[in-house]
Amino acid sequence: MSTEHNEPDESVTPPPPPPGTDDEQIEPPPPPSTDDEQAEPPPPYEPEPEHEAEPEPLPESRRGRRVLLLGLPAIALLLGGLYLGGWYLTGERLPSDTSVAGVEVGGMSPADARATLDAALAPRVDDPVTLVHQDQQFVLDPATVGLALDLDGSVDRAGGQRSWDPRDMARLFFGSAEHDPVLDVDESALGDAVDSISETINVEVVEALITFPEGQPEPRQPIPGLVVVKDDTSDLIRSLYLTSDEPGEVPTAAVEPAVDAEGLQTALDEIALPAISGPVALQVGDQRIDLPVSAYVPALVVQVDDGEMVPYLDPVALAEPLTSSTTGFGEQAVDASVDIVNGAPVVTPGKPGIGLQPEEMATALLPALTETGEARSISVEAKPVDPLFTTEDAEALNITEKVSEFSTFFPFAEYRNINIGRAAVLLDGTLIKPGETFSFNDTVGQRTRANGFTDGIVINGGVFREELGGGVSQVATTVYNAAFFAGLDDVEHHPHAFYIDRYPVGREATIYFGSLDLRFKNSTDHGVLIKAFVQRSTPGSRGTMTVQMWSTKVWDIEAGQSARRNLRTPGMRFDETDRCVPQSPIQGFDIDIYRVFRQNGEVVKRETDTAVYQAADRVTCGPPPAEEPPPAA
Repeated sequence: MSTEHNEPDESVTPPPPPPGTDDEQIEPPPPPSTDDEQAEPPPPYEPEPEHEAEPEPLPESRRGRRVLLLGLPAIALLLGGLYLGGWYLTGERLPSDTSVAGVEVGGMSPADARATLDAALAPRVDDPVTLVHQDQQFVLDPATVGLALDLDGSVDRAGGQRSWDPRDMARLFFGSAEHDPVLDVDESALGDAVDSISETINVEVVEALITFPEGQPEPRQPIPGLVVVKDDTSDLIRSLYLTSDEPGEVPTAAVEPAVDAEGLQTALDEIALPAISGPVALQVGDQRIDLPVSAYVPALVVQVDDGEMVPYLDPVALAEPLTSSTTGFGEQAVDASVDIVNGAPVVTPGKPGIGLQPEEMATALLPALTETGEARSISVEAKPVDPLFTTEDAEALNITEKVSEFSTFFPFAEYRNINIGRAAVLLDGTLIKPGETFSFNDTVGQRTRANGFTDGIVINGGVFREELGGGVSQVATTVYNAAFFAGLDDVEHHPHAFYIDRYPVGREATIYFGSLDLRFKNSTDHGVLIKAFVQRSTPGSRGTMTVQMWSTKVWDIEAGQSARRNLRTPGMRFDETDRCVPQSPIQGFDIDIYRVFRQNGEVVKRETDTAVYQAADRVTCGPPPAEEPPPAA
């Protein structure tokens, strides 16, 4: 039996070397046997077993971290307990050494602290807060200005409530604090109180200004203002309430003018004086005139605007003097008027004209006022212009009826006929628009010969004297009574120094140019037209002065008076001057005058005015009589 001989397979790959012998050369196993007997396969490769290493002991630092990690929960639990306990304690008692409004409450429970504060502060809650400014004092009632004590809030702020803040917990044992009381504040009432203080103290800043009375520049020096610092004042009031009996100084701040005295002088030199240095050449179409300073200076001011002084021309104030100075241009407009015709008010329509527009003239004039030579000229066009007082203006006054009339009587004297008649002419036709205030002195003007007046008897220094305009008080008294019964507002009037029996007692008025005026305001929604006329006196008859007020009736007026009181006895004097006027004695007294306003029969308001009359001495012209010698013994 033949045996097949197997050659070794050259494609067989030897087994991989055992681990750890990468750098060693491993002898390959011997080739298989070539004998006839079957060769045994080589044993499988088994790597030598590795020996297990002994565990190394942990480093000391790792053992500490393990202990720390194991202890953290315990520490956290401890701290949490302390924190929770601190939170609980913050609500159980107030921090040590704590006070509120000077009242010691440290270490107390919130309830005890509240009771202590209530007992200590309750007697003071109504104590006023006092503020001062210079010689002014402001005493503020807490209830009126909206201040009240908040007891619960005061205890809470002082530490009487639980808190998670560690600082609050620390203050329980180591804290020391003084607290202001917590207040319940009506902010609106407190604000009103501060506003009232401000209105009393505040001084408005006076800005520099240049006006032109009588056509010449008159500078007004700037004056700093003063304002109350409102927020600081509110804080001061809060801080003083319940904590101090001493007055607090009202916080104020100065307000400086926008332009100082140096800036005013510069404006005077560079604007005001050049503005009145001469006329301005005015070209209108092919006509050219020199516009005089008087045509624009009544409307001119130099005022502060945006921090600097600039000239300004008021178009409304410019209209009248401009119209008077440029009558040669175009056709002058005619104002509407209101008059009484056949016993009824009639509006005479106004008429437009052709002339210069005040607004355009103001704009054109301003740059030229500081120029000289050829540059001091302007060119404008004549355009249609409305009258200053239009038909619509007149109709809007709603003058429909006579609302009052009053007459007084005077004995014959030619100076009375002249002076009373002249004043009546100047008064007649005066219109008082709604909201305007009438002035007797402004309307009639100064009593001079140039104004049509003559010498007459006046009261001066408690005696009769002869002066220009004597007798005009008769007109003032008549106007006053007509205004009284028309329901117009009494702004200014002055009874005579002593009573003159031809006038209504207590209801009369004297005037003296420059010091004593008669003024009343039209506070109705309608215009008032004054009509005045005189019936002259003669040697055989007395004269009559009559004033009517025409408007739309608003009030029914009733007058009354009290009994005379505080009677005063006249004396006697001798006057040796050449101005002496003999005078009979007149008793002095006080008396109240009542005015009752009715609408639809119902009383709406009442007014009381007191007239005080001095006694008028008997005046004898000449020296006192010589004393008779005593009889011989």
